[in-house]
Amino acid sequence: MSRSRSGFYSTIEYIGPRPQKPKRQNFFGGWVIVAIAVGMGFWFGRPLIPFLKAAQVGASTEQATILISSLEQSKDFGSKLAAAALFHSSDPVTYDPSYYKIAYPNGDVPATKGVAADVIIRCYRKLGIDLQAEVHEDMAEHFRLYPQLWGASAPDTNIDHRRVANLQRFFERKGQSITPSRNGMEYRPGDIVVWSLANAEKHIGIIVPGPGDRASEAWVVDNMGAGVKWENVLFDYNIERHFRYPAESGE
Repeated sequence: MSRSRSGFYSTIEYIGPRPQKPKRQNFFGGWVIVAIAVGMGFWFGRPLIPFLKAAQVGASTEQATILISSLEQSKDFGSKLAAAALFHSSDPVTYDPSYYKIAYPNGDVPATKGVAADVIIRCYRKLGIDLQAEVHEDMAEHFRLYPQLWGASAPDTNIDHRRVANLQRFFERKGQSITPSRNGMEYRPGDIVVWSLANAEKHIGIIVPGPGDRASEAWVVDNMGAGVKWENVLFDYNIERHFRYPAESGE
């Protein structure tokens, strides 16, 4: 309370929190911040969507074993290649694009390491086709017809077959090219697909059937960076080329 000059209490002083002026409600509120956060999360999280989809669906070892047995009984080369790819999908492989000095022919980087192209090389080798040698022989004779992207002046048996762009050119020259489609029924087990990714890199994989009651679907065995996987990602990226190798007679 305040005291007057006369010594008597003449006024009553308010004791308590200081009155606050009511705040104007912000029209944009917190929902705008939430919307921005969700949008940013979607934009930066898009590359993870294929991996999350594959993880949600899943495919068991038992399903792979049954499918491999069925494919191996076929006389069709593509089915046998798909079986080799499914068998390889259980191998522990760490993604490693490093340059290795390897033997020639039938040379390979350490079995626990590799990139997308190594999936192709290893699966064809299981069927007696050495793409290291076949790519090198074609490059040795027609070097300038292959992509000139790495500053090389001559073929290199250590690395040429491990580059997706070189495999793509080899399949264009020696295999059967098929017009890319969004129709999964046009992809057969053992077909080779080359994708162009958002970062301008190329990726490659082998078509295989899906697991269990999804065997009619076109799935993929590839190595995108997390090891060799059997996953449902065929249409998650831009399909650049579609091949069969060896080309089927009459087609």
